[in-house]
Amino acid sequence: MSSFNPAADNRAGMSDPAAVHGVVDVDVASGGGATGAAGAPPAGPTADDFSTGPLSLLRAAVMDGSQVLINVRNNKKLLGRVKAFDRHCNMVLEDVKEMWVEYPKGASSRSVSRDRVISKLFLRGDSVVLVVRNPK
Repeated sequence: MSSFNPAADNRAGMSDPAAVHGVVDVDVASGGGATGAAGAPPAGPTADDFSTGPLSLLRAAVMDGSQVLINVRNNKKLLGRVKAFDRHCNMVLEDVKEMWVEYPKGASSRSVSRDRVISKLFLRGDSVVLVVRNPK
């Protein structure tokens, strides 16, 4: 009966487990994050501190449930309530009214404003151009 030798097993493309590069030690006792000099936590604001800066507008809209008007890259506008967001401007929106203008092919025809209502929507942040808070 043969014995299994894990050092000789290279099916995953690794002949020697000790040769793995890029492994970072993480201090689990301090919350699992990266540490600064002498094991101290990194200085400065946390990544999710949105009380100042441009994302504070979204934070305030989530807290008081106010509407925001969002221009997106396909030249449509979204009017709705922000339920959640992240640092990439990905957003979860509720009671969204999507508005756009359609231009017919004929030059003599007039443009038509269209809209539709969406109850829940996930918006990817890379399509966000402008966010304006509704003062109501």
